[in-house]
Amino acid sequence: MNLGLSGRRAAVAAASSGLGLAAARALAAEGARVAICGRDRERLGAAVRSLGDGARGVIADVGTPEGATAFVREAQDALGGVDVLVTNAGGPPPGGFATTPLDAYHAALDLNLMSTVAMCRAAVPAMQERGWGRVVAITSITVRQPIPTMILSNTARAGATGFLKTLALEVAKDGVTVNSLLPGFHATERLRTLRGGDWDKVAGEIPAGRVGDPADFGSFVAFLCSEQARFVTGSAIPVDGGEYAGLL
Repeated sequence: MNLGLSGRRAAVAAASSGLGLAAARALAAEGARVAICGRDRERLGAAVRSLGDGARGVIADVGTPEGATAFVREAQDALGGVDVLVTNAGGPPPGGFATTPLDAYHAALDLNLMSTVAMCRAAVPAMQERGWGRVVAITSITVRQPIPTMILSNTARAGATGFLKTLALEVAKDGVTVNSLLPGFHATERLRTLRGGDWDKVAGEIPAGRVGDPADFGSFVAFLCSEQARFVTGSAIPVDGGEYAGLL
């Protein structure tokens, strides 16, 4: 299937590894010109090389609104504009209500809420002017099914989901779609940090019986950016092997 992404310009945040890199690879495979960011120059360089000719790397920390805005601006300069924005950032540290200090919430909100707001503010107005754009936010299944030991992620990403839904309603008439994907357990360094490297044990908690493949996740990101997905907007879609247990 031709997704209609050849020649489109995509900015993918926090994409030197993990789900961000998987999304960037899927977009590049569809012919999009891709700019990615990361904090580690060496790892970012390796990721850019893996994306092939025409990919661009930007040293940026999207953990602050200023860093998030700077990434989009540099991607726009490098690519001549941005048609596709994939927002993404690392996760805040684990903890519950009793163990999480008040000031930790500020950093988590900057990382997983305000960075998304800042990237959208930098990229979406130009999409509206052109009459075409795609925003896909990588958030977490904790938006639908909060995890007791992840109170910072539960809180910040739920706020981001509210922002994205509101934005989607406002810009739909301009040909811009805004969606989010809610990953469950995928084989990434983030999961290794949180749960260790015993994928078989983690897989036992997932109805599909296996840990998610980042490449499959990336393909879903590319589809949401496609011409075929132009009538999908305002959605928050679990990608979790059936882990989410709710009806709605």
